Amino acid sequence: MDYKKELEDLINTVIKEGASDLHISEGRSPSIRVSGFLTPLIKKQAVSKDDVRGYLKELLTSENLERFLATKEIDFSYAYGDKARFRGNGYFQQGGISIALRLIPRKIKTLAELNLPSSLEMFTRKQQGFFLVVGPVGQGKTTTLASMVEMINMSRPEHILTIEDPIEYQYEPKKSIIDQREVRIDTKDFHTALISMFREDIDVVMIGEMRGIDTIATAVTAAETGHLVFSTLHTNNAAQTINRIIDSFPPEQQDQIRVQLAGSLSGIFSQRLISRVSGGLVPAYELLINNNAVSNLIREKRIYEVSNVIETSSGEGMIDMNRSLADLVRAGEITIENAYLNSLNPKTLEKLI
Repeated sequence: MDYKKELEDLINTVIKEGASDLHISEGRSPSIRVSGFLTPLIKKQAVSKDDVRGYLKELLTSENLERFLATKEIDFSYAYGDKARFRGNGYFQQGGISIALRLIPRKIKTLAELNLPSSLEMFTRKQQGFFLVVGPVGQGKTTTLASMVEMINMSRPEHILTIEDPIEYQYEPKKSIIDQREVRIDTKDFHTALISMFREDIDVVMIGEMRGIDTIATAVTAAETGHLVFSTLHTNNAAQTINRIIDSFPPEQQDQIRVQLAGSLSGIFSQRLISRVSGGLVPAYELLINNNAVSNLIREKRIYEVSNVIETSSGEGMIDMNRSLADLVRAGEITIENAYLNSLNPKTLEKLI
């Protein structure tokens, strides 16, 4: 089989159908995810062991293929000419090999094109601070951050650094200088790249994912020392995010990180992509803005009150997830059932719909 041609055919199907993901696994026909739902490509034959290894040879360098076979899993990126770019993961399951590919659009969309609130722009205008985009896997966190970084790139001369594993969106420098470093290729790990950042005259840094206390501690310190820091976490809302950061440290260090976070945090944006009634996906979201009240709650170990502050602070620009869901229901964008499925507090949502 001509695996290069077959892979091109699969990728063209992903693009044509507007899919977000492609799955290739031994013993199954390839599948694509469209508007959140997996669909098998039934006209394609089940993938054999030789087939999946043939695809891997097209997707990975010989060095990465060797590393994958040794470690049993790998993150990678793959460019399909100038048409598409993918974030990929290869892994073993029950002795067989599977590949998951996530489409990364070439064009970086604006906040308006992503149906995200224009209030996110204010976080891109800051000279320093720590801003997090959070949510489960596959909810568009990287895309949101890319839009915000591109906004800085288009508006002012800054030195922007991205640290990713792997590199996803590729930026074309406009008013800013943009350096993109990929873990294992351009740097040993996230923490090493962050430490080096302090000697590279960086203004803005985007960390693909917060991994380990060393990375979190250095990121918070960078925000304290005049850098604008963006990153992501796999958490469900603002309160859980703050707790996750603090709880990742040993008890004897938690008071210190709590004080640092209270002073350096600029905001937390939590998002969900929900099936749209008319087709496709639409975001629902929560936005925490770190004001004096929130800072005091963090310092005083009263994180459980953060959600109440968000609910009652819409006048200051904060956005409550339940209110966002209710607005989407009233606008006919999503069903009531999907609103309840994505709410962390359905009883409160019931009062808003």
